[in-house]
Amino acid sequence: MDLSEKQIRPQYGILSILMVGAFISFLNNTLLNIALPSIMTELQVEPSTVQWLTTGFMLVSGILIPTTAFLIEKYTVRRLFIVAMGLFTIGTILSGTAHEFSILLSGRMIQASGSAIMMPLLMNVMLVSFPVEKRGTAMGVFGLILMFAPAIGPTLSGWIIEHYDWRMLFHFITPIASIVFILGFIMLKDKKEKVILKLDFFSLILSSIGFGGLLYGFSSAGNMGWGNPFVYGTIVIGIISLTWFIIRQSKLDIPMLNFGVYRYSMFALASAISMVVNMAMFSGFLLLPIYAQTILGISPMHTGLMLLPGAILNAVMSPINGRLFDKYGGRILAVIGLTITTVTTYLFSQLTVETTYTYLVIIHAIRMFGMSMVFMPVSTNGLNQLPRNLYPHGTAVNNTLNQVSAAIGTGFLITLMSLREEASAANLLKNFQGQPTEAQSLQIELQAMLDGINFTFFISTFLTLFALILAFFIKRAKQEEDITGKNKPKQGIQPKLAKN
Repeated sequence: MDLSEKQIRPQYGILSILMVGAFISFLNNTLLNIALPSIMTELQVEPSTVQWLTTGFMLVSGILIPTTAFLIEKYTVRRLFIVAMGLFTIGTILSGTAHEFSILLSGRMIQASGSAIMMPLLMNVMLVSFPVEKRGTAMGVFGLILMFAPAIGPTLSGWIIEHYDWRMLFHFITPIASIVFILGFIMLKDKKEKVILKLDFFSLILSSIGFGGLLYGFSSAGNMGWGNPFVYGTIVIGIISLTWFIIRQSKLDIPMLNFGVYRYSMFALASAISMVVNMAMFSGFLLLPIYAQTILGISPMHTGLMLLPGAILNAVMSPINGRLFDKYGGRILAVIGLTITTVTTYLFSQLTVETTYTYLVIIHAIRMFGMSMVFMPVSTNGLNQLPRNLYPHGTAVNNTLNQVSAAIGTGFLITLMSLREEASAANLLKNFQGQPTEAQSLQIELQAMLDGINFTFFISTFLTLFALILAFFIKRAKQEEDITGKNKPKQGIQPKLAKN
């Protein structure tokens, strides 16, 4: 066995542990959505209350992710992984045994606190474990987890809910999480020189209010409406706090989150493309289930199955696209992928009451095929330009903005759909003399909803078209030197497995 083999094996060993942990935490993000009606019935809570199981999870993640750059720089991978996996496991056990909503919500938020650390930690380990020329393949495997886990969540959740109690969603994850925690505790043995870093608590407060306010405001807009003072109030407070936070970071010697990553053109471009596509992507995840179940009358289980081929195709293509990225760069993949995404998004804006199930499956699968060529190649190209010391900050910024753009996209799209639906219903009612019958009212309601869904997909087409134009400016990134002159590998960053 030569030296190179000895260096590679520990990397793949630790990555396998981290990836399994990341997989179940990502899977957990979408696993609960289909179970919400069952939880409402059993725990006797209203829709506005039960929604906190997803909103609260997103809020905790959005608040904690900006701190991960500081945590990664200060603590070892072993310590962070054990804390993250431990919190996630405790939250899962608490949620699975909950008989009151408050306990279930607490468990979900504890889960979120662990999950928020997991993804930036894994991405940082991958960036420092692979050279730039092999990073696309590695990030392609990571993309498999990132996209496949949440995509199969609704299908898996639908099957479990049909056959078991909703608590089984947590019970089947608990043993896996426990095993991964134990393996990480035993096998992870990385060391790091003592780093003297102090967290600026005022920055933490500003970050929490800023990102938390934006996430809560935009995610609540769809239910409460943009005219609700609580919605626009939290958004305004969020923007003010976030602006103050960014200004403060530029003045600190050691910022909690270094926005200097945006001085690197390819990273800034990748961030813009990812945010726009992330907003458009939610048009499919959000609107297709509504269309399938409400307009076509398809069951939740079959709706989940409708999305599954796209998820599988995305998963299969992610590692392949990673290798293609290493060979050809990100621009060609992004241009092809965004062209496919734009065309298929437009096709979804032409839905009718007679659209077939097979058509939906095929177009969604092609759309996911296109998206598989965008996210990982684009973000990897952007991260490749950063100096090594800015990797934690680059991954933290990316993950935070993905959360924010998802919330903005969801709120924006729901609002568009609602406004168009109301206008369409008003126009249809004008065609009736007198009061329409109950059957006619239902037909008007469904037609108006269909018009709203089509219009929202049409607007999403322009979002993906804008991202496509930006993609033509992508260049293959080369790693820049650290402007502070500290672009040296930090000792102990790469974790190693314990020797037998």
